[in-house]
Amino acid sequence: MNSRELLSATPSIGELEETRVTANEEIAPGIFRLTYPRAHDFVPGQTVALTVEPSLPARYYSIASGCEEQGVEILYDLVPDGLLTPRLARLAPGGRLYASRPFGAFRDGEGESVWIAAGTGIAPFASMVRSGMRAGRTLIHGARTLAGLYERSYFFSMLPERYVPCCSAENAPGVFSGRSTTWLSTHDLPRVDRWMLCGSSRMVVDARDILIAKGVPFTGVIAEIYF
Repeated sequence: MNSRELLSATPSIGELEETRVTANEEIAPGIFRLTYPRAHDFVPGQTVALTVEPSLPARYYSIASGCEEQGVEILYDLVPDGLLTPRLARLAPGGRLYASRPFGAFRDGEGESVWIAAGTGIAPFASMVRSGMRAGRTLIHGARTLAGLYERSYFFSMLPERYVPCCSAENAPGVFSGRSTTWLSTHDLPRVDRWMLCGSSRMVVDARDILIAKGVPFTGVIAEIYF
């Protein structure tokens, strides 16, 4: 989440609701997909706060599931020495989880836009695609490994000719060899009103600087940084 939204919309620990994990699997080395029952409506691009017990600080994760699906799905990277993710990774179906209502304002609008994601920063855009937001959208997704390109075949099918997977450590047909920022630097950019970025601070800053240098207005860049 970005800092402005954290200040204005972060729920307190007292607002977290107990729920149960329905699925929790490692989908790539160090990358997990966790699902729990949906209790509240949400808008694609929104976030939830999660923790495994009330005494632990909650962390913030973008929702990856579609808004009509029965489960809330989030993606997370395992941080071996982290406070929360090792405990999340040990949760089995039926395990107790505490979750907030969805919140946040990282949302797309009408018309054409380009989405740029790094790693698990694909989550809000996955939610948008799974909720039917596909027309006029282009998705550029960067990851270090091919396994880190979450649901690559799905995005190829949902966004034909408008899905650009980028991989910096491995090669595969149809995958750009290099970082997403390298792709931005070496290709002509489409003319759209909105460029939506989600990922690490390094990726967001580098991509934003490339876009602005190529003539994209600062106001046309909407970013969500993963801390």
